[in-house]
Amino acid sequence: MLKSMTGFGDARYEMDDLSFALEIKTVNNKYLKISIKLPDILSFAESELEKLVKSEVCRGSVYLNVYMKDSGTGSVSDVNHSAALHYLEQVKKISHSAGIREDNVDLIRMLFLPGICQSKQYSEQENKQFMDILSDQTKSALARLSEMRVHEGQALLEDLRKNCKAISDNLTLLEKLTPEVVINYQNRLESRVNELLANAKLSVDQETLLREVAIFADKCDINEEISRLRAHLVQFDKICIGDEQVGRRLDFLTQEMLREANTIASKANNAQISQYVVEIKVAIDRLREQVQNVE
Repeated sequence: MLKSMTGFGDARYEMDDLSFALEIKTVNNKYLKISIKLPDILSFAESELEKLVKSEVCRGSVYLNVYMKDSGTGSVSDVNHSAALHYLEQVKKISHSAGIREDNVDLIRMLFLPGICQSKQYSEQENKQFMDILSDQTKSALARLSEMRVHEGQALLEDLRKNCKAISDNLTLLEKLTPEVVINYQNRLESRVNELLANAKLSVDQETLLREVAIFADKCDINEEISRLRAHLVQFDKICIGDEQVGRRLDFLTQEMLREANTIASKANNAQISQYVVEIKVAIDRLREQVQNVE
Protein backbone atom coordinates (compact mmCIF):
# COMPACT_ATOMS: atom_id res chain seq x y z
CA MET A 1 0.00 0.00 0.00
CA LEU A 2 1.32 3.41 -0.97
CA LYS A 3 2.27 5.58 2.02
CA SER A 4 3.37 9.18 2.30
CA MET A 5 6.71 9.81 4.00
CA THR A 6 5.25 12.63 6.10
CA GLY A 7 3.20 11.97 9.21
CA PHE A 8 2.80 12.36 12.96
CA GLY A 9 1.86 10.08 15.82
CA ASP A 10 1.85 10.44 19.60
CA ALA A 11 1.03 8.57 22.78
CA ARG A 12 0.56 9.42 26.48
CA TYR A 13 0.80 7.32 29.63
CA GLU A 14 0.45 8.07 33.35
CA MET A 15 1.48 5.80 36.21
CA ASP A 16 1.23 6.97 39.81
CA ASP A 17 3.45 10.06 39.97
CA LEU A 18 5.11 9.40 36.61
CA SER A 19 3.87 10.53 33.19
CA PHE A 20 5.27 9.78 29.74
CA ALA A 21 4.71 11.61 26.46
CA LEU A 22 6.01 10.22 23.17
CA GLU A 23 5.88 11.92 19.75
CA ILE A 24 6.99 10.65 16.34
CA LYS A 25 7.30 12.88 13.27
CA THR A 26 8.45 11.81 9.80
CA VAL A 27 9.51 13.92 6.82
CA ASN A 28 10.97 13.25 3.38
CA ASN A 29 14.37 11.70 2.96
CA LYS A 30 15.86 9.54 0.23
CA TYR A 31 17.09 7.10 2.89
CA LEU A 32 16.02 6.10 6.41
CA LYS A 33 17.38 8.41 9.10
CA ILE A 34 16.26 8.01 12.72
CA SER A 35 16.78 10.59 15.45
CA ILE A 36 15.72 9.66 19.00
CA LYS A 37 15.76 12.08 21.93
CA LEU A 38 15.30 10.63 25.42
CA PRO A 39 15.80 11.88 28.97
CA ASP A 40 19.15 10.69 30.29
CA ILE A 41 17.41 8.33 32.69
CA LEU A 42 15.79 6.51 29.73
CA SER A 43 18.83 6.35 27.46
CA PHE A 44 18.96 2.55 27.88
CA ALA A 45 15.81 2.29 25.74
CA GLU A 46 17.21 3.93 22.59
CA SER A 47 18.30 0.80 20.70
CA GLU A 48 15.01 -1.02 21.36
CA LEU A 49 12.95 1.99 20.24
CA GLU A 50 15.05 2.26 17.07
CA LYS A 51 14.24 -1.38 16.24
CA LEU A 52 10.52 -0.67 16.65
CA VAL A 53 10.74 2.34 14.32
CA LYS A 54 12.62 0.31 11.69
CA SER A 55 9.92 -2.37 11.79
CA GLU A 56 7.35 0.19 10.65
CA VAL A 57 9.23 2.85 8.66
CA CYS A 58 11.44 2.05 5.67
CA ARG A 59 12.24 5.47 4.23
CA GLY A 60 12.34 9.08 5.44
CA SER A 61 13.66 11.08 8.38
CA VAL A 62 12.13 9.98 11.68
CA TYR A 63 12.18 12.16 14.79
CA LEU A 64 11.13 10.41 18.02
CA ASN A 65 10.98 12.47 21.21
CA VAL A 66 10.20 11.07 24.66
CA TYR A 67 9.31 13.23 27.66
CA MET A 68 9.14 11.96 31.23
CA LYS A 69 7.87 13.80 34.31
CA ASP A 70 7.86 12.78 37.95
CA SER A 71 4.97 14.76 39.44
CA GLY A 72 5.94 13.60 42.91
CA THR A 73 9.14 15.63 42.82
CA GLY A 74 8.37 17.82 39.83
CA SER A 75 11.24 16.50 37.74
CA VAL A 76 13.26 13.41 36.93
CA SER A 77 16.46 15.03 38.19
CA ASP A 78 17.84 15.64 41.68
CA VAL A 79 19.89 18.65 42.76
CA ASN A 80 23.26 17.75 44.25
CA HIS A 81 23.24 20.08 47.28
CA SER A 82 26.84 19.43 48.26
CA ALA A 83 28.03 20.27 44.74
CA ALA A 84 25.91 23.42 44.69
CA LEU A 85 27.27 24.54 48.08
CA HIS A 86 30.80 23.87 46.87
CA TYR A 87 30.21 26.10 43.83
CA LEU A 88 28.80 28.85 46.11
CA GLU A 89 31.85 28.69 48.36
CA GLN A 90 34.08 29.14 45.32
CA VAL A 91 31.94 32.02 44.13
CA LYS A 92 32.23 33.70 47.56
CA LYS A 93 36.02 33.45 47.47
CA ILE A 94 36.17 34.87 43.93
CA SER A 95 33.69 37.63 44.80
CA HIS A 96 35.67 38.63 47.89
CA SER A 97 38.95 38.70 45.94
CA ALA A 98 37.47 40.68 43.04
CA GLY A 99 35.30 42.97 45.15
CA ILE A 100 32.06 41.77 43.53
CA ARG A 101 28.78 41.64 45.45
CA GLU A 102 27.68 38.08 46.17
CA ASP A 103 23.99 38.83 45.55
CA ASN A 104 24.79 39.01 41.83
CA VAL A 105 25.03 35.23 41.75
CA ASP A 106 22.26 33.71 39.58
CA LEU A 107 21.18 30.49 41.31
CA ILE A 108 19.08 29.39 38.30
CA ARG A 109 22.15 29.50 36.05
CA MET A 110 24.04 27.46 38.59
CA LEU A 111 21.70 24.52 37.94
CA PHE A 112 23.31 24.12 34.51
CA LEU A 113 26.81 23.73 35.94
CA PRO A 114 28.33 20.23 35.75
CA GLY A 115 27.38 18.00 38.67
CA ILE A 116 24.55 20.18 40.02
CA CYS A 117 21.57 18.38 38.46
CA GLN A 118 21.82 14.63 38.43
CA SER A 119 19.40 12.10 37.01
CA LYS A 120 17.37 10.19 39.53
CA GLN A 121 18.34 6.58 39.94
CA TYR A 122 15.66 3.95 39.48
CA SER A 123 15.84 0.25 40.24
CA GLU A 124 16.37 -2.40 37.59
CA GLN A 125 12.78 -3.52 38.00
CA GLU A 126 11.54 0.06 37.48
CA ASN A 127 13.68 0.44 34.37
CA LYS A 128 12.19 -2.77 32.96
CA GLN A 129 8.74 -1.39 33.65
CA PHE A 130 9.69 1.85 31.90
CA MET A 131 10.93 -0.15 28.89
CA ASP A 132 7.61 -1.98 28.63
CA ILE A 133 5.72 1.31 28.81
CA LEU A 134 7.91 2.94 26.16
CA SER A 135 7.58 -0.06 23.84
CA ASP A 136 3.78 -0.04 24.10
CA GLN A 137 3.58 3.71 23.61
CA THR A 138 5.97 3.63 20.65
CA LYS A 139 3.82 0.98 18.98
CA SER A 140 0.69 3.08 19.60
CA ALA A 141 2.35 6.21 18.20
CA LEU A 142 3.62 4.26 15.18
CA ALA A 143 0.10 2.96 14.53
CA ARG A 144 -1.25 6.54 14.51
CA LEU A 145 1.67 7.59 12.33
CA SER A 146 0.97 4.79 9.85
CA GLU A 147 -2.73 5.68 9.70
CA MET A 148 -1.90 9.27 8.80
CA ARG A 149 0.71 8.24 6.23
CA VAL A 150 -1.71 5.83 4.55
CA HIS A 151 -4.38 8.53 4.39
CA GLU A 152 -1.97 10.98 2.78
CA GLY A 153 -0.71 8.19 0.54
CA GLN A 154 -4.19 7.79 -0.96
CA ALA A 155 -4.20 11.47 -1.90
CA LEU A 156 -0.77 11.00 -3.49
CA LEU A 157 -2.02 7.93 -5.38
CA GLU A 158 -4.88 9.90 -6.92
CA ASP A 159 -2.48 12.58 -8.11
CA LEU A 160 -0.01 10.01 -9.48
CA ARG A 161 -2.77 8.28 -11.44
CA LYS A 162 -3.98 11.61 -12.78
CA ASN A 163 -0.54 12.31 -14.23
CA CYS A 164 -0.23 8.75 -15.59
CA LYS A 165 -3.53 9.26 -17.41
CA ALA A 166 -2.20 12.51 -18.90
CA ILE A 167 0.82 10.60 -20.22
CA SER A 168 -1.37 7.83 -21.65
CA ASP A 169 -3.76 10.30 -23.33
CA ASN A 170 -0.92 12.18 -25.00
CA LEU A 171 0.65 8.91 -26.10
CA THR A 172 -2.63 7.98 -27.83
CA LEU A 173 -2.71 11.29 -29.67
CA LEU A 174 0.97 11.01 -30.53
CA GLU A 175 0.61 7.46 -31.81
CA LYS A 176 -2.04 8.50 -34.34
CA LEU A 177 0.46 10.87 -35.96
CA THR A 178 3.29 8.38 -36.43
CA PRO A 179 2.16 7.15 -39.91
CA GLU A 180 1.92 10.73 -41.12
CA VAL A 181 5.59 11.36 -40.32
CA VAL A 182 6.85 8.99 -43.01
CA ILE A 183 4.18 10.02 -45.54
CA ASN A 184 4.96 13.70 -45.07
CA TYR A 185 8.67 13.02 -45.38
CA GLN A 186 8.12 11.06 -48.59
CA ASN A 187 6.03 13.88 -50.09
CA ARG A 188 8.58 16.51 -49.13
CA LEU A 189 11.43 14.41 -50.46
CA GLU A 190 9.70 13.75 -53.79
CA SER A 191 8.80 17.41 -54.16
CA ARG A 192 12.32 18.58 -53.36
CA VAL A 193 14.01 15.96 -55.58
CA ASN A 194 11.69 16.67 -58.51
CA GLU A 195 12.35 20.36 -58.19
CA LEU A 196 16.13 19.89 -58.20
CA LEU A 197 16.08 17.34 -61.02
CA ALA A 198 13.81 19.48 -63.17
CA ASN A 199 16.34 22.29 -63.06
CA ALA A 200 19.15 19.87 -63.89
CA LYS A 201 17.03 18.03 -66.50
CA LEU A 202 17.77 14.70 -64.80
CA SER A 203 15.61 11.94 -63.36
CA VAL A 204 15.75 9.53 -60.42
CA ASP A 205 14.22 6.08 -60.29
CA GLN A 206 11.38 5.36 -57.87
CA GLU A 207 13.30 2.51 -56.22
CA THR A 208 16.05 4.84 -55.02
CA LEU A 209 13.47 7.24 -53.64
CA LEU A 210 11.63 4.47 -51.77
CA ARG A 211 14.90 3.22 -50.31
CA GLU A 212 15.62 6.65 -48.85
CA VAL A 213 12.10 6.80 -47.42
CA ALA A 214 12.55 3.34 -45.87
CA ILE A 215 15.81 4.41 -44.22
CA PHE A 216 14.11 7.49 -42.80
CA ALA A 217 11.13 5.43 -41.60
CA ASP A 218 13.47 3.11 -39.72
CA LYS A 219 15.32 6.02 -38.07
CA CYS A 220 12.16 7.80 -36.93
CA ASP A 221 10.22 4.70 -35.86
CA ILE A 222 8.99 5.38 -32.30
CA ASN A 223 6.58 2.45 -31.91
CA GLU A 224 9.00 0.56 -29.68
CA GLU A 225 9.44 3.55 -27.38
CA ILE A 226 5.68 4.07 -27.21
CA SER A 227 5.16 0.42 -26.27
CA ARG A 228 7.81 0.58 -23.56
CA LEU A 229 6.37 3.78 -22.12
CA ARG A 230 2.91 2.22 -21.98
CA ALA A 231 4.40 -0.84 -20.27
CA HIS A 232 6.04 1.47 -17.71
CA LEU A 233 2.65 3.04 -16.98
CA VAL A 234 1.09 -0.37 -16.34
CA GLN A 235 3.98 -1.36 -14.09
CA PHE A 236 3.78 1.98 -12.28
CA ASP A 237 0.16 1.35 -11.30
CA LYS A 238 0.90 -2.23 -10.17
CA ILE A 239 3.73 -1.01 -7.94
CA CYS A 240 1.49 1.67 -6.38
CA ILE A 241 -1.04 -0.91 -5.18
CA GLY A 242 1.55 -3.45 -4.05
CA ASP A 243 2.41 -4.24 -0.43
CA GLU A 244 6.16 -3.66 -0.70
CA GLN A 245 8.16 -0.47 -0.28
CA VAL A 246 7.44 1.44 -3.47
CA GLY A 247 9.15 4.84 -3.30
CA ARG A 248 12.55 3.93 -4.75
CA ARG A 249 11.04 1.64 -7.38
CA LEU A 250 8.69 4.38 -8.56
CA ASP A 251 11.59 6.84 -8.59
CA PHE A 252 13.59 4.53 -10.87
CA LEU A 253 10.59 3.88 -13.10
CA THR A 254 9.96 7.59 -13.67
CA GLN A 255 13.57 7.94 -14.80
CA GLU A 256 12.95 5.20 -17.37
CA MET A 257 9.77 6.98 -18.53
CA LEU A 258 11.69 10.19 -19.06
CA ARG A 259 14.35 8.33 -21.04
CA GLU A 260 11.70 6.92 -23.41
CA ALA A 261 10.07 10.34 -23.80
CA ASN A 262 13.41 11.93 -24.67
CA THR A 263 14.07 9.22 -27.28
CA ILE A 264 10.66 9.83 -28.86
CA ALA A 265 11.38 13.55 -29.02
CA SER A 266 14.75 13.00 -30.69
CA LYS A 267 13.49 10.46 -33.26
CA ALA A 268 10.10 11.89 -34.23
CA ASN A 269 10.53 14.50 -36.93
CA ASN A 270 7.19 16.19 -36.37
CA ALA A 271 6.23 19.45 -34.65
CA GLN A 272 2.88 18.18 -33.37
CA ILE A 273 4.46 15.05 -31.90
CA SER A 274 7.04 17.27 -30.20
CA GLN A 275 4.21 19.22 -28.53
CA TYR A 276 2.68 16.03 -27.19
CA VAL A 277 6.08 14.91 -25.92
CA VAL A 278 6.43 18.19 -24.03
CA GLU A 279 3.10 17.49 -22.27
CA ILE A 280 4.27 13.95 -21.51
CA LYS A 281 7.53 15.20 -20.01
CA VAL A 282 5.67 17.75 -17.89
CA ALA A 283 3.48 14.95 -16.48
CA ILE A 284 6.54 12.75 -15.85
CA ASP A 285 8.23 15.61 -14.03
CA ARG A 286 5.17 15.93 -11.79
CA LEU A 287 5.34 12.19 -11.14
CA ARG A 288 9.00 12.43 -10.15
CA GLU A 289 8.23 15.31 -7.80
CA GLN A 290 5.39 13.46 -6.07
CA VAL A 291 7.30 10.19 -5.88
CA GLN A 292 9.79 11.97 -3.60
CA ASN A 293 6.97 12.04 -1.02
CA VAL A 294 6.33 8.30 -1.21
CA GLU A 295 7.89 5.83 1.23
